[in-house]
Formats: sequence, structure tokens, C-alpha cells
Amino acid sequence: MFHIALYEPRIAPNTGNIIRLAANNGCELHLIEPLGFDFEEKKLRRAGLDYHDLANVTRYANYVVFLEAMLGRRILACTTRGSRAHDQLEYQAGDVLLFGSETHGLPDEVMQTIDPGRRLRIPMKPDSRSLNLSNAVAIISYEAWRQNGFLGGQ
Repeated sequence: MFHIALYEPRIAPNTGNIIRLAANNGCELHLIEPLGFDFEEKKLRRAGLDYHDLANVTRYANYVVFLEAMLGRRILACTTRGSRAHDQLEYQAGDVLLFGSETHGLPDEVMQTIDPGRRLRIPMKPDSRSLNLSNAVAIISYEAWRQNGFLGGQ
């Protein structure tokens, strides 16, 4: 299956929605600290509803620790600064879909660790800034899963 990684997420309801998403599409969720909220925050629990027990969520103290844990996996930066559309890549089981924070996206020092050919974007109208984080995660993770025949789904 796939991995969804959130770099320093700031908004609890977005992360809660993504927990629910990961429980439903079988992705493993990785949260790279610092978080912009308390992990026990009521808004996080409410957005994730009762899916917290069904999702596989791991937290990392920082990006370096996360990279060590992902060693050998293909990391794809999902960013408005991507060089290719998200549907123009052949996704492989085990791929890591890395998303930046809602307020700042992925910082330059993180982007420099990702090959330019592995920086993905979702097509949008020219005057649009960005999509909501949980929507972007849904779009890209379901495209990856679709390409892999919705393995494990029904």
C-alpha cells in the first residue's frame, strides 16, 4: 500500500480528516513534528470520528528521523510547486506521498531532498493558490490507489 506523510501539519480537523481517509484507503499515515495542535485535541478526534483505531499512524520528531524510517522508499513531494501533474506518474506500492503544512507547504530544505521529477502538483485554475490539505491528500492518494487496481478495496 501507500504512505501519506504530513510535514508539520497545523490544522487539527485536516489531520483528523486524513486519519479517516487513511483508515478507508489503507494508507499508512506519518506525521512529522512539530504539529500545530495537541494530538489529543477534540477537533482532531471529531474530524477523525471513530477511525483512529483503524488507521496506522506514526509520529516522528523531525524530518531527519522520518527520512531514516523511510530509507529505501520512493518519496514524492505533493506541492503546488510540482514539476509534473499528479496523474502523470506511475505509482508503485510503498510510495510515500509527502505533503507540506497548510500554511507554508514544504520548505526549500525539504524540497531539495526530493528529485524534481518526483514533485507532483494537482492541476488548478491559474489564479488559484492551493487546495485544502485533506482534499489534496484524497485526490493524490486515490489516484495512486486507482492505478494499483484499488488493491485491498471493495
